Amino acid sequence: MTLPPLPTPSPAAAGPHAVADAFDRWHLARAGAPMIARLYAEAMGERYPDEVAANSSCDWPLLGLLVARLQLAPGQVLVDVGCGTGGVGLWLARALSARLVGIDLSAAAIEHASARAPEFVPADRATFHVAGMEASGLPHGYAQGVVCVDALSFAADRTEALRGLARVLAPGGRLLLTRAVRHDTAARLNELAESAELVLEHVDERPDEPDTWERVFRLWIRHEDALAREVGESEARNMVASARRRLPALEGRRAVLLTLRRPAEAASASSMTGPGRGDGGRGPDERNHT
Repeated sequence: MTLPPLPTPSPAAAGPHAVADAFDRWHLARAGAPMIARLYAEAMGERYPDEVAANSSCDWPLLGLLVARLQLAPGQVLVDVGCGTGGVGLWLARALSARLVGIDLSAAAIEHASARAPEFVPADRATFHVAGMEASGLPHGYAQGVVCVDALSFAADRTEALRGLARVLAPGGRLLLTRAVRHDTAARLNELAESAELVLEHVDERPDEPDTWERVFRLWIRHEDALAREVGESEARNMVASARRRLPALEGRRAVLLTLRRPAEAASASSMTGPGRGDGGRGPDERNHT
């Protein structure tokens, strides 16, 4: 999911229908505007994964981290929450030989993602549905991996959304979540994980992310007239207004990838170690924070 021009400064205030409508307009506009992809590519340079064409801050370093942290076995289930047009999840499904389910509020994005799926994986390995992260409609314990790239901020209740994502995880499964933080300490991040009954395994820094968004937003502003010719004056005006509003908020931004794990059932109330333990024998104080 990207940072589209929303109807209000606050996604929560906008409400789910307004947010979905804004994303529908964004994805429909971008589908007929190759310049937007060119501006993302210019902002990221060599870090831009052209095939993925993500509507987000996803770059090659993030894709590498997602593969390393998910640790999925072939045939396991990956859920991409806030999947947008599907590029991130489809790329990961192909790289990991996983089965993919993508969900997003935008019907336009889901239609595009479904059309793209055969470019990456066989037809029976990827499905996409319109749904929100608080109530995805997926069974409890359904997936071994969940990714949520640049999407949590659009939830009306982020705590409930995180719990909704956690419910989808099977024991031992991992949720990978991009997040922008400012004053969150290790203790606060652990509290966040515990609120969803998850364990914080890794905190990976993404030092290039704030500068990427700054370049994207400045390019939108610089090319407003050209964008208006591709997406229309109203949408271009919204993009530029959104960029101007968000630029000051980038100062002091710290971007991270969080890896949260649902404890394996065998280890839930046990001190056992060794091969039978779902976390590989690591105790809760041996988490790797990078």
